[in-house]
Amino acid sequence: MLIFGYFLYTRSRKLRLLRQTGNSEKSQHNTSQDQALLHLRSQIQEFDTFSNVDKFIKGKKSKDYESFSFSDIMAATDNFLLANKLGEGGFGPVYKGILPDGQQIAVKRLASYSGQGVEEFMNEITLIAELQHNNLVRLFGCCVQGEEKMLIYEYMPNKSLDSILFDPLTGKLLDWNKRFKIIEGIAQGLLYLHKYSRLRIIHRDLKASNILLDEDMNPKISDFGMARIFGQNESRANTRRVVGTYGYMSPEYAMNGIFSVKSDVYSFGVLLLEIVSGKKNTVFSSSGALSLIELTWDLWKKGDGHEVMDESLGLSCPRKELLKCIHVGLLCVQEHATDRPTMTDVISMLSNDSMYLPEPKQPAYCISKSELGSSSGPEGKLDFASVNSISLTVMEAR
Repeated sequence: MLIFGYFLYTRSRKLRLLRQTGNSEKSQHNTSQDQALLHLRSQIQEFDTFSNVDKFIKGKKSKDYESFSFSDIMAATDNFLLANKLGEGGFGPVYKGILPDGQQIAVKRLASYSGQGVEEFMNEITLIAELQHNNLVRLFGCCVQGEEKMLIYEYMPNKSLDSILFDPLTGKLLDWNKRFKIIEGIAQGLLYLHKYSRLRIIHRDLKASNILLDEDMNPKISDFGMARIFGQNESRANTRRVVGTYGYMSPEYAMNGIFSVKSDVYSFGVLLLEIVSGKKNTVFSSSGALSLIELTWDLWKKGDGHEVMDESLGLSCPRKELLKCIHVGLLCVQEHATDRPTMTDVISMLSNDSMYLPEPKQPAYCISKSELGSSSGPEGKLDFASVNSISLTVMEAR
């Protein structure tokens, strides 16, 4: 009995020691995991507060892409002289600058009041640095120092499309050939983003103010802060953070947060109609039509689509080519995304005079005054007739 009792005692003691050792090893393993997670979290926090941007840029290994010092940008813009200010958007003010080697640049400076932040800033860096196309604006690099965050682009002497197109005086400088060239260039840039770039990109904020013009009036798509990367097998996505600009947002995106390449196609259609007419889509709230889309649709149904044409174009505008552009624009702004053409189809339609064009279906947001008066709910109708063209950075989808 004594021998058997001693055996049980030693056995239980060994088991207890083994259990304690196991718990100790498990505790050490958990501690090492926690430390790894803390390290990873600190790296993410560093990234989210911009302090890791320089490392990211150096990792790009591109001689055409660099990190600029704040003193360099101050000197280039003459201490952000007001006379060098080119304009201002949702991100912040944009200044013209000249580097020591004589290279002209445009400096987009993130404003403290801007609703955009690290996500949009890093979007620009990660996307534009990877994209190379004649109809996309070129990003030289960025500057991050303390609270200052800036993006440095190539300088566009003719500024943005909206600054010329919607001005009664400068709009006359855009004859039909220049406008058609701009339409084709924007279409080519979008096609590259949707199909031919290494990353499949949905821009999500295509509008006249985000189309820059170089010295030869060649269009370049800019502002990729709200863009999204799609997988090769991904056709659409859903988000609760709806971003974009009233008047350019597709209905499925504005109402349900669903976006795809067809969302950009819708925005392109609105832009095309604006270029043809010289009018903004959202300036008709005090007239008979709620939008340029509704006006165009009403005239098209009557067989008077040519009346949408900007009067300043005069005889420089071939009627057949004009009607074709209006036709393509209406196809792009159809209410249902499945009815809209792809950018490949759009370019074929614009370049091929013999190509058959289907009849456009009812566009989105075509609301008569009687319908508006009888409506008891907002449904986003008045929002899209607003004259406000500022980009939305946060809006909960309905």
